[in-house]
Parts: sequence; structure tokens; C-alpha cells
Amino acid sequence: MKFFHLSDLHIGKQLHHYSLKEDQEAILSEVAGYAKALHPEAVVIAGDVYDRSVPSAEAVTVFDQFLTQLSEIVPSIPVLIISGNHDSGERLMYASNILERHHIHLAGNALRDREERLRKVTLKDSFGEVDFYLLPFLKPSYVRNVFEGEQPNTYTDAVQRILEREEIDYQNRRNVLVSHQFYTGNMSDACPATCDSEIFCVGGIENVDIRVVKDFDYVALGHLHSPQSVGSPHIRYCGTLLKYSVSECSHVKTLTVVTLGEKGKPPLIDLLPLHPLRDVKKKTGSLQDIIGQAAADEREDFISVTLTEDTEAYKPKEQLEKVFGHILEVRVDNARTRQKLRRLDEELTMKDPLQSFEDFYEEIQGVKLKEEEREIMRQIFEQVKEE
Repeated sequence: MKFFHLSDLHIGKQLHHYSLKEDQEAILSEVAGYAKALHPEAVVIAGDVYDRSVPSAEAVTVFDQFLTQLSEIVPSIPVLIISGNHDSGERLMYASNILERHHIHLAGNALRDREERLRKVTLKDSFGEVDFYLLPFLKPSYVRNVFEGEQPNTYTDAVQRILEREEIDYQNRRNVLVSHQFYTGNMSDACPATCDSEIFCVGGIENVDIRVVKDFDYVALGHLHSPQSVGSPHIRYCGTLLKYSVSECSHVKTLTVVTLGEKGKPPLIDLLPLHPLRDVKKKTGSLQDIIGQAAADEREDFISVTLTEDTEAYKPKEQLEKVFGHILEVRVDNARTRQKLRRLDEELTMKDPLQSFEDFYEEIQGVKLKEEEREIMRQIFEQVKEE
């Protein structure tokens, strides 16, 4: 069974205040073109369809156009969609019963009571049936009404207990999980690569251990923007179709195509090239070098500039905008700025905490600390220092 694995479309997103509407329309149209040419058995979207929980009318139209393009392919291709942490599950589920008649299957909300089960979509190929389990983004608090007695207090516990309720036949059936969470391996594994445009919690409290999903034949993940496997090749983030931050400028964005063979065989992963309207690039050097070396085919790309010359350039952004159509930012990194930052860091590091508090108090209250007040604060700081 061949299916496309997509995630994190983030329709409606802006890149440093530039609209990405045209870029998203073009890349989704390319995906629809691949679907028409290759005719997969399914298109899976693992969350974060929109960039905001209340998407704009423009964003909804872009996604509607994409679904319409897919629905026009004959014979029809089922589309399986879950909500991510950026989505509103309720809004994503709008008209879900009507859409299901057109083979568009939505799972927008986490389970809400003890009777409810995960949305399961069963498709068939020459090797038999494949069960797709649709698990929307969840927090332990979202599923507190599902369990009797002790409630899950970690993300791993919540996902594990939700899956255990499904009584999944891992031995005899092929099973695919579609999930939007921050999955990690054990401590000996490298942490998944993240970037600036992703939201997750440092410290591990929002992580889900991959051990709870390892028995699936394939785990289609969303949330991380860099394509990568976690712990095992069959547990995979497909990454975004477009670059959504400067930190992603080195990423190679592709369309992930998964092929499941007979039970027990590892899935095959193919990566198809994508051709965005505009790339995201970093330029570092002197102003004149960056302008002089600008290639004709990159002048409409999204450009982040870091100037390294020691002399202050005259109106650098205005000069750059004559060459590049989409300047994201202009930074300065030279000996002068680094020395200034070091000096500021030294001042902040060396300043006495009591003196900092006195300065802050005077700025806010308009008067200096009285001597008895200063003595109270001195004792507090001394106590903190000792502890």
C-alpha cells in the first residue's frame, strides 16, 4: 500500500510578515500533481493543517482548493487528517460527515469519554487490510474523562493508555498510527532535531517515549519540521513542505511516500523533490559582496542577511532591497558589535544584585530606597546567597 505522508502545512503562516499564500498554493498544487500521477492509496496529513486555531478565510480557501484538487482525481484517493497543536479540533471537524462521503476522514478532537475510541480507517490492497489509527494532538488533561481511577499525568502515559484501549492486533494486521506529538527515544538516542518555527517543551514533560508506538508497522508523525526518523526507520517525521524559518534554510524539503508491503516487511520510504516558488537563504559578508554576488535566480527568494564589515554601511536595508525582493532581516556581526555585547554582558554579570534592585525600585517608584528598606533587602539577598 502506497500513501503520501504530509504534516505541518501551517496554512496561513507568514514568514517575517511576508504572506506565504502563493507559496503554499503552489506547493500543495505540486503535491496534488504527484497524487494524480502516482495515485497513492491514501494521503495522510499528520496535524497542523493551519498555523492558527482560528484560521483566516484566506487560509481556509487555500486548504479547500487542495482538497478539491485531490477529490477530482479518479478513482478517488482517501485523505486522512488529524489536528495538531496549532489547529482547533472543533473547527477542523466542520462538515466532517459530508466530507467523509467524499473519502476525507477527519479526527479533530482527542477522546472525550469512556465510550469513545480512536478514529480508525481501514483500507485494502493486494496484501489485505491496513488499519490507520488517527490520534489527534493531546495533552493528559484532554483525556481526563476517558479513564476511571488514576489519571495519566505524563504525555507518554496518556498516549500509551489511549492505544491500549484499542486492543490493536499487532501480530496479524498491518497498522499505521497517525500522531502529532513530540516523540523521543531513550536516553542513548540523539534527540530529534528541532528548529525555530516549532513549539515544544524543554525538559521532557511533553515528550512521548517511542516505546509506546514501536509495534506499529509505520508511525506517521507531525510536529517537527525537519524530516527524520526517531529511534527506528518506521517511526518518522516527514517534515514540512516549505521552509518556515531561517533556521530551516539548510533543510531539503521533500514529499514522503510510504509503501507498505506484506506483514513483517519494513516499509519503503521514497522522497520526491519539491520545487517551491521561493527558497529561504542566509547571506553573510560585506554589503557590497552580498549585493555583487547576488544571482539572478535568487533575487525573489527570502533572504536573511548578516553583515560582517567593521565600518557601518549606509542604509544597508535600502540598498539590499534594490537587489532582493524579500529581505527577512538584516543583522550585524563584526568586531565592534561583538565587543559591545561582551561589555554589556560583563556589566550585567558584575553588577551587585542589591544595586540592581535599588536602581529598579527608583525607576519604578520615582524615589530611592530608605535605609531601613535597603537593610531588609540586603538581608534577603544575603540569605538567598547562603542558601
